[in-house]
Amino acid sequence: MTPMELRQQGLAVLHKELGYVGMVRFLQQFEAGSGDYAKDRHQWQDGLTVAEITAQVKHRRDRT
Repeated sequence: MTPMELRQQGLAVLHKELGYVGMVRFLQQFEAGSGDYAKDRHQWQDGLTVAEITAQVKHRRDRT
């Protein structure tokens, strides 16, 4: 089986079992994304204490 045939068969099985929406949602989980998360995270987390982060998590939990 060629790589193209394998891809086509895999997509057919995903579509059959999950439908179009489920197939797309499943495939989106494997997107590589872009950027440097570690570098970006430092921009918004540096300077925060553990207590501040904990308070933010609790606040977000309470809102849901």
